Amino acid sequence: MHSFNKTTVVTQFILVGFSSLKELQLLLFVLFLLLYLTILLANATIMVVIRFSRTLHTPMYGLLFILSFSESCYTFVIIPQLLVHLLSATKTISFTACTTQLFFFLGFACTNCFLIAVMGYDRYVAICHPLRYTLIMNKTFGLGLVSLSAFTGFLIALVATNLICEMPFCGPNKVNHYFCDMAPVIKLACTDTHVKELALFSLSILVIMVPFLLILISYGFILNTILKIPSAEGKRKAFATCASHLTVVFVHYGCASIIYLRPKSKSASDKDQLVAVTYTVVTPLLNPLVYSLRNQEVKTALKRVLRKSVNTKGG
Repeated sequence: MHSFNKTTVVTQFILVGFSSLKELQLLLFVLFLLLYLTILLANATIMVVIRFSRTLHTPMYGLLFILSFSESCYTFVIIPQLLVHLLSATKTISFTACTTQLFFFLGFACTNCFLIAVMGYDRYVAICHPLRYTLIMNKTFGLGLVSLSAFTGFLIALVATNLICEMPFCGPNKVNHYFCDMAPVIKLACTDTHVKELALFSLSILVIMVPFLLILISYGFILNTILKIPSAEGKRKAFATCASHLTVVFVHYGCASIIYLRPKSKSASDKDQLVAVTYTVVTPLLNPLVYSLRNQEVKTALKRVLRKSVNTKGG
């Protein structure tokens, strides 16, 4: 212990995580390890297929490539440390490491929220303005949207992390979570946190609700356009191109809303941890699975890449 910003004396936190499930620690380790390896393999597969399939060199799949990369980084910030703590008797994390984890977690989480919104705009342009699609969603504009998403995401993460770092931590140091998230860390501050919690809640609305509302508006226009398509086959294809994205949208924003857009609660966060598992583990796994299982173009490209790989080894 030593002073930090004059009033802060806590130099490390204890991540309580799943400590109450002592007899299941090894089982949880195996489960999370398998899920983590699956996430990395699934996202890597999506990126490789998109990279080596010319038919997938379109703005939509370029955005999916970047989302898969971002999701992989997002899980890397959280799961490896969780795995170490599941096998360790000491589950401590330094104040600096905690705030660093919080920054990168928020950075990639915010970036993903904005990227999913950009993908919604891409679907809007593709269906509502098909003749102008390649003109509007050109490489320069697409990279600009991605860069803006990442810049805004990490800027918001920097502001949020700084707000929390400015708080004094002088007593309790047990974080009732398996990683350093905003609410569990703020609960340990030795000061009135209402003003900063309101500021963080406002940032949460900006990150979650604004992109979600923009997606809903986009799909309002998309639905209106689809209903005007005369053929049933045309409508089916149009709906099929949106189904994968909509699935990801509702799971991603739904879980985020449950945690970050609700009234403050002083109760234990055991249920929060279950929801957190969904958006830190299940959602990154869901993205590649949904886009590969529900998307005929990706499935076809995957078969082509695998066939080419087998033929190369055989030759």
